[in-house]
Amino acid sequence: MNINLHNKIKIVPEKKARALLPNILTIIGVCIGLSSIKFALDAKFELSIIAITFAAIIDGLDGRVARLIKATSKVGKELDSLTDAISFGVAPAFIMYFWHANQMGKLGWFLSLTYVVCVVLRLARFNISSNQNSSWKDNFFEGVPSPAGAILLLLPLILDRSDFYSIDIYKSQIVSAMFIIIPLLMVSKIPTYALKKIVIPRKATRLLLFGIAIYFGLLIIFTFQVLFISGAIYILLIPISAFHYKKIFNKHKNSDYIEDEDEEDML
Repeated sequence: MNINLHNKIKIVPEKKARALLPNILTIIGVCIGLSSIKFALDAKFELSIIAITFAAIIDGLDGRVARLIKATSKVGKELDSLTDAISFGVAPAFIMYFWHANQMGKLGWFLSLTYVVCVVLRLARFNISSNQNSSWKDNFFEGVPSPAGAILLLLPLILDRSDFYSIDIYKSQIVSAMFIIIPLLMVSKIPTYALKKIVIPRKATRLLLFGIAIYFGLLIIFTFQVLFISGAIYILLIPISAFHYKKIFNKHKNSDYIEDEDEEDML
């Protein structure tokens, strides 16, 4: 009696097994995000910054891995959104609160609550807009994404640890300003680069990989200096991305208008 045990015994179906990988990455991300709060409670703010950075890197990878291996799922999408709310909403707010905002009294707690609420609102809007049809707009986010917003909120702390400049005199003013500006940028509709559908020429692949290796090498050696410079560059790119979006939008709008005119002439 021939029995194909390989076909009969399956612990996890092949399709579901593929879907586990991006979800595992997402769960690892939320664990790292929660650990950053523990580090902040222990006044180990350097580790908190590193943990949020790792969580942001994992957040950028899990979705791309899911699309690459064709393992996207509704559960994964919801899990990713909940993870972002914790790792890039609750965690950065607590880190900044334990670092300095708690010294600002009730205002510090109010600013922390406001930031978390804005992150949740931004994620809810993203979940709705991501259901729309694919187009050139996929290369842009509406507002600053939550992982980038988390790093930007931590910029005063990162600057303090980078030894670039001492902010002790204006610490309360700078922290308050970041707690106001960053949530507004996240809930705004200012287009920011998403870089989801960037096509890299084959000739430039080696150069790109070399650049990535250099960047992460510098990030490992000069962690806080590189993070602060990266955050500053990102802020400078926001008006550039908005201008770029408007230029492409006008181009597509004009082309659609011309096509409509041609159809009317033919009639």
